[in-house]
Amino acid sequence: MSASESHPDQPEKIHLPRTSESEPLKKIRHTMSHVMAMAVQKLFPKAQVTIGPWIETGFYYDFDSPEPFTEKDLKSIKKEMTRIINRKLPVIREEVSREDAKQRIQAANEPYKLEILDGLEEPITLYHLGDQWWDLCAGPHVENTAELDSDAFELESVAGAYWRGDETKAQLQRIYGTAWETPAQLAEYKRRKEEALKRDHRKLGKELGLFVFSDLVGPGLPLWTPKGTVLRSTLQEFLQKEQLKRGYLPVVTPNISRVDLFKTSGHWQKYKEDMFPLMAEDEEAAALEQGFVLKPMNCPFHIQIYKSELRSYRDLPMRLAEFGTVYRYEQSGELGGLTRVRGFTQDDAHLFVTPEQLEDEFLKVVDLIQSVFRALQLGNAFRARLSFRDPDSDKYIGSDEAWDKAQSAIRHAVEKIGMEHFEGIGEAAFYGPKLDFIFNDALDREWQLGTVQVDYNLPERFDLEYVAEDGTRKRPVMIHRAPFGSLERLIGILIEEYAGDFPVWLAPIQVRLLAVSEEQLPFARQVVSQMLAVGIRAEVDTSGDRLGKLIRNAEKEKIPVMAVVGAKEVEANALSIRTRTSGELGAIAVSDVLERLKAANENHTNF
Repeated sequence: MSASESHPDQPEKIHLPRTSESEPLKKIRHTMSHVMAMAVQKLFPKAQVTIGPWIETGFYYDFDSPEPFTEKDLKSIKKEMTRIINRKLPVIREEVSREDAKQRIQAANEPYKLEILDGLEEPITLYHLGDQWWDLCAGPHVENTAELDSDAFELESVAGAYWRGDETKAQLQRIYGTAWETPAQLAEYKRRKEEALKRDHRKLGKELGLFVFSDLVGPGLPLWTPKGTVLRSTLQEFLQKEQLKRGYLPVVTPNISRVDLFKTSGHWQKYKEDMFPLMAEDEEAAALEQGFVLKPMNCPFHIQIYKSELRSYRDLPMRLAEFGTVYRYEQSGELGGLTRVRGFTQDDAHLFVTPEQLEDEFLKVVDLIQSVFRALQLGNAFRARLSFRDPDSDKYIGSDEAWDKAQSAIRHAVEKIGMEHFEGIGEAAFYGPKLDFIFNDALDREWQLGTVQVDYNLPERFDLEYVAEDGTRKRPVMIHRAPFGSLERLIGILIEEYAGDFPVWLAPIQVRLLAVSEEQLPFARQVVSQMLAVGIRAEVDTSGDRLGKLIRNAEKEKIPVMAVVGAKEVEANALSIRTRTSGELGAIAVSDVLERLKAANENHTNF
């Protein structure tokens, strides 16, 4: 039976839709957040409510309460929620005037709701749970709490949250919950969550010695250990080789620049809140917003390299690539291991092309991204999203004509190669639309990895030119691309996808030699020297422990290949090979082991 076939006794895999994909779930979870708030305020009358939206796997509500919520409190809140559900309360929508809403909020002594009300456009709507409780809300909701299944929800955790996400404002308590249509869905969600805890890259990263965080360094700033650095370097070297084959030119740019660079690009105007604070030499410079900032993006730097001399059409396409470290001021509450950090390295490249070259170069980037996915054993486990602008939003720069050309170019390219895709309106970068690769991991969680973007706007803002074949000056088009996205997020995802069991070519330590006794140590060291000489990452365990413990230690550290060396192996110039993927392979000549390991590195495979 193949690995892909299911055993007849195994339960059928349950699909767990995201809230944004399911209108029934959206109503269930939004209503459940109201039920939770009603329960909290009954049990804790001094608690004030703020916001309570649905999220992709459930819902939450933020409370300002003088008492910290405990795990015991969550159990009490859940029991009260069950009682509310079983009362079969109608969920009633009411439209009110702004003044009426204000009066009701003041009477209820809910100051946060007053602030929310100030930002709402009419009509103002309230949703009532029977005649017991109400909140400002636009919906949607179920029509009666009887539609909620009291066996299909759970309260998960309590976390801190700042009002409006602003660290200078009140510290609130956020209660997270999840709710589903059926108890079976809830059970499957809990199973996946338990599996996710086992695979958590923060836990495995510590156990495998890949990275650490330090309070003295600061949150969101990972420190890479020797093993973690080897993993990073292996991924980086892999992509650099692929890029060199495809005509990319390596560049290196600084980590800081003058603010004026980002004012020209538009990042300062559109992205300022996500940038690290201005470093100005004096108060006057700070007031005029003159000085230096840590770079949040690499593209303006690559533009300066392009613009350092006049280019000809013969120079294009020009493909500038950099593993550039950038810094973004993420809120502390949003940081999470490697997947959300403040300093990270992008596998960034910017292609400067003629309009005629745009489609061909775009498709070559798509091919590169797909080849990267295959090498990482991610295959086709992704969805392609055309991330377009929201025409009603003011967060974008550039003309309608530029956006129409860029979006049409992306749509035409993916249709040309028959790539299935969906559109994400409002998901574009502020300067141009994107093709984003949304990856589904082993637990069916979504992550954005590779991205490729078409940009007519930054060449315009920086007045980029090339000399066309007819001698006139023309504007190039830019393609922004990052197959990995960022090394930090990619490594976090790979740790969880592989559960720490990296394929041989990626493993920080590929082979560990285990000598049965001290007599075999010289031979083991000699073999390791041969391996290191041909680029195989190998080491000898010199702890002196018994063989059984040596094997257990290597297994615990998830070393992909273990090579036992006893007297027979020394005599035969062989190694007794044991792998994590295939188990015992028996004695194999050292020369054959070297060739198989070299092939694994070259072909990005296991032993």
